[in-house]
Amino acid sequence: MAWQMVRSAVVYVREQLAKLASTAATGVGPGVPATQKAHVDRAMRSLGLDQVKEPRLSVNGTMLTNPGIVRELNEDFVAWVLSDETDSAALFRMMALVADGMGGHAAGEVASEIAGRTVVRLYNALKGSPPEVLRACMAAANEAIIAHAQANPSCAGMGTTCTVLALQDDLAYLAHIGDSRAYLLRQGQLHQISEDHSLVAHLVRSGKLTPEEAAQSPDRSSILRALGTHQSTDPYLFREGMPLRAGDVFVLCSDGLTDVVDDATIHDVVARLPPDEACRQLIEAALAAGGPDNISVGIFALGGDPPPLEEARSTRPLPTAGPGR
Repeated sequence: MAWQMVRSAVVYVREQLAKLASTAATGVGPGVPATQKAHVDRAMRSLGLDQVKEPRLSVNGTMLTNPGIVRELNEDFVAWVLSDETDSAALFRMMALVADGMGGHAAGEVASEIAGRTVVRLYNALKGSPPEVLRACMAAANEAIIAHAQANPSCAGMGTTCTVLALQDDLAYLAHIGDSRAYLLRQGQLHQISEDHSLVAHLVRSGKLTPEEAAQSPDRSSILRALGTHQSTDPYLFREGMPLRAGDVFVLCSDGLTDVVDDATIHDVVARLPPDEACRQLIEAALAAGGPDNISVGIFALGGDPPPLEEARSTRPLPTAGPGR
């Protein structure tokens, strides 16, 4: 049933792309808050992103997910795909995502899976600039989740976070909604490059809570934006590609990690260990802290010898049929 909804969303994606094509080439469509643009611009300047980009870099990465200790179901969904470098039609050469579902009674698992599978099937099948394509993928995922919930009352109220990292021509693009996170480790400094769409994060940004108070707040799981909860969606998007450098390391994770493992620990582990070992150690750290939620981590290091091409990886098998089939 979920894939029937995804197939029906393809027409919607085409309509969205037609609308997006009329926007400014450097924009991400109408309705992007000025504060969001300013946040992205400040982050990119602080990372020195006006530097000349590096030559084409290799990617070495790993994604792992664990249900944790307390919860029976794993409502997280992770996936990453390396495109064949000989495929000239591929817009992105790498895409990775983490989606953290919510809704209970297995509905969260359904929402995160629909979102993840929709993005995986569409991200290299659509035409347009990278921000346009990523926005359209998020819009299609949102539409598919809503349609499935309407057809299945037991899934009413379900939704999911979704954080997508995509690489194209040695530029990085981010699409994000919810409180899963994306980090960049560059030149020994760990930077959060996503923005939490949670109530406590909003209160911290507005000066009404300190970060320490937010960490202890009973409302820290309250999400202000997610896929599947509203007819329209407003993801956080990079308006321009982030130039990559050899030695950059990206981290994607659900809040099952960041709620119990602090940034200093994430920095230490990611800086010391290769991606596969770092993923395992971070999950072990979250489990040692009680593992109250599902835990998902993806780590991607740039540079070094190119890894062998592999198929799409996810928490559940992915179909091989093309979009809309």
